[in-house]
Amino acid sequence: MSMHIRDAGSPTFTEDFARFIAMTQYEDISETTIHSAKRGVLDWLGCVLIASTHATPEILIETLKENGEQKKSQVLGKGISLSYMDAAMVNGQMGHLLDFDDTHMGGVVLHASSPTLAALVSESQRQVTNGKNFLLAYICGFEAGVRVGQSSPRHHAGGWHLTGTLGHFAAAVAVSKLLGLNATQITYAMGIAGTQASGMQQNRGTMCKSFHAGKAAANGILSARLAMKGFNSSLEIVEGKRGFSRIYSSTSEPENLVQNLGQRWEIDNNGFKPYACGVVLHPAIDAMIKLNQLKKWDHSKIKSIQIKVNPLVVSITGTVAPTSGLQSKFSIYHSVAIAFTDGQAGIEQYSDSRVLDPEVEKLRQKIIVTVDESLNSDQAFARIDSENGSEEVFIEHASGTVANPISDKNLEKKFISNTKSIIGLEKSQSLVEMIWNLDHLQDVTDFLALCK
Repeated sequence: MSMHIRDAGSPTFTEDFARFIAMTQYEDISETTIHSAKRGVLDWLGCVLIASTHATPEILIETLKENGEQKKSQVLGKGISLSYMDAAMVNGQMGHLLDFDDTHMGGVVLHASSPTLAALVSESQRQVTNGKNFLLAYICGFEAGVRVGQSSPRHHAGGWHLTGTLGHFAAAVAVSKLLGLNATQITYAMGIAGTQASGMQQNRGTMCKSFHAGKAAANGILSARLAMKGFNSSLEIVEGKRGFSRIYSSTSEPENLVQNLGQRWEIDNNGFKPYACGVVLHPAIDAMIKLNQLKKWDHSKIKSIQIKVNPLVVSITGTVAPTSGLQSKFSIYHSVAIAFTDGQAGIEQYSDSRVLDPEVEKLRQKIIVTVDESLNSDQAFARIDSENGSEEVFIEHASGTVANPISDKNLEKKFISNTKSIIGLEKSQSLVEMIWNLDHLQDVTDFLALCK
């Protein structure tokens, strides 16, 4: 365990980070990083809108309405408004609901955008917010979520769902930056967020997993607004003796919170999903799609499908016989079978009907999964043995990762595909153009107006 002891009375790592965030200006951010943020906004927005047709947010919306309606902030794709925090909760859940949202893999497995952007969308409807301030707040919040995670290296191994836990820090810092809070207030906001941080991996494959992102968004707003009014917290919520990196992780490296601040921005290392499932499944899916394309297969003559993956894949997605669409997003057996059968792994491939398809179920039974510690999390090996011969492929870097990124053009295609049936093709195309020019918008509610 790496330790760093500071002199009594000196600033804490948390305070150092908060001071950096408070001082950062839009002009300090490179065009490359600004573009990375625009990619994140575009991708997240598409994921929210396609998820707005799912049954899950309806349950949440109706339940929240029972507490009384405050029509303040837009629920994207639904044509309704709720209170600022309730709308953030719903938008945050929808962004993560289909597991199609972006994923940072740099020492964490974090869907930072869903809690962060859901919180910012609500806050931007309290007062006029221009595109530059919106993007700056997003970048800063993203940085907070990832760096707190990097300060807690064994956090994921402890069974926590990082989008829920780290998402609290991301959303709180983002809203704090949007509100123009000072360093002390941001420190408090992080402390208030940290004490609310929750989310358990046990709930993978259920409605609760995406609910974690929604709660992080709503609690992030609450944290920043409490801090703005003088509500205080520990000044060392990350590195303290009973701080986040000590009790949420079996190892602690809090210096990662401040190492090389400003020299890199973590949003530049964001990954975008071509497939609507757990990100660790993507290398195996890439492999099966390649095998699907090699030739026309007779499934009745296939003897076995052998998959080798990093151990993390099986620990997260080892469900052998999923019974629902949500659950299948964390089944390597379903993902391998459906990618090989359909040659794709989009939203339809993770529907209840495809999970229960007899042909898919039959193919799942022929799959043999083994782990190989020499493989990175973005690598996979696949082999098919058939009565007509054998074929095998190796994936060096999964599509959508930093080493094998999705192009802007393909990100646009994903967005259009996700949104055109919800808001129409014309609005979808207008939104693409508007997001690429978000830094020129004087009021970000201009793009929100197209999301209904």
